[in-house]
This record gives sequence, structure tokens and C-alpha cells, in this order.
Amino acid sequence: MRGEPIRQLNEGLIAYKDEVTADSLTSKRVEVAIVTFGPVTIACDFTTAAQFTPPSLPVTGDTPMGEAVIKAIDMIVERKKVYRTNGISFYRPWIFLITDGAPNQGDPWRDAASRVKEGEGKKAFSFFSVGVEGADFDTLSQLGTREPLRLKGLRFKDLFSWLSNSQQSVSMSRPGDAVPLADPTKGPKGWAEV
Repeated sequence: MRGEPIRQLNEGLIAYKDEVTADSLTSKRVEVAIVTFGPVTIACDFTTAAQFTPPSLPVTGDTPMGEAVIKAIDMIVERKKVYRTNGISFYRPWIFLITDGAPNQGDPWRDAASRVKEGEGKKAFSFFSVGVEGADFDTLSQLGTREPLRLKGLRFKDLFSWLSNSQQSVSMSRPGDAVPLADPTKGPKGWAEV
């Protein structure tokens, strides 16, 4: 992403921090990590929402999308090991992929798709993909088990508001409880199209 889209994405992350920390329980229970790609980099390792400092995401040209998804899955596997070792209950992690492109030639996105489907099948995590204008929706639809969402314009702040509200609902439940999420395509705050 470049120009206005990356600026809006960075502003959305700041708004997310403000919203997710507005509730004291959510700010303690939600952990955030950010993996960027082009090259794949851990921009923010797992930290509580209260300690999260939104990074300024850089403009990049490459799209090693599958490599980034695999990195995110590996990070979740390791984080869950830490929880289990320390006897800490946890909620099902979420992976959010936001992109405006297509995977690079030779990127292992098909391997990532297999791992996403396996992880979703085992309820190891939930995977969501969001495409910004220019995204390869054909690849995104093959990458996950859910239909990819198309961001309306540059409504990153609404996306992150939905995310923080959803995480707040989940954080008020018990680990393992099913929590219905608001439909991101409905209402005045609907930020996505399918």
C-alpha cells in the first residue's frame, strides 16, 4: 500500500488502540501482534492491548502474502505453547490479513492456505482476509475458509472499530464460548462488502 491507503491504515491502527484500551478488561485480555510483508517483518510482537504501541507501517512493494500468513500462524502456535506451559486459559486467536495486492511469484500462498484450512478445522484460530482496492480476491478466496471482505473505500477506522468491539465482546465471555459477531457489511458502520 502507498499514499492515502497506508496513511488511513496507520490512522486506523491508532484508533484501534484507543478503542481496544477504552475497556479495562479488554485491554488486559486482548493481545496484539503485527506481521508486515514486503519483506515479512514482525512489526509488533505479542503484547497486551494496554501495552500496544501502533507502529507506523511502511510502504512496501513486494507481497510475500503466504510467507506472512505462515509466520503469523507459527507465532500463534508458539504463543499458545507459552500459555499452556504457564496454565493460562486463552481465547481462539484471530488472524487478520489486510492487502491491496496479489502474492509474489513463487510465494508459498498455497502452503499458507493449507495451514489456514487445517487451523480453522481444528479451531486453532480464526482467519479473516480483507482486500483493499487492487487486492487479488481470487487468491484471497482460496486462502481462507471465509469469504474475503472488500473494504469500502478507505474505511480502516470502521474496520478497526468493528474489530475492537468484537474483541470486547469476546473478552467478556469465557474461553471456548461462541460469541456472535456483528455483520461488518450491515448498518451505517458497515465497512465491508462481500
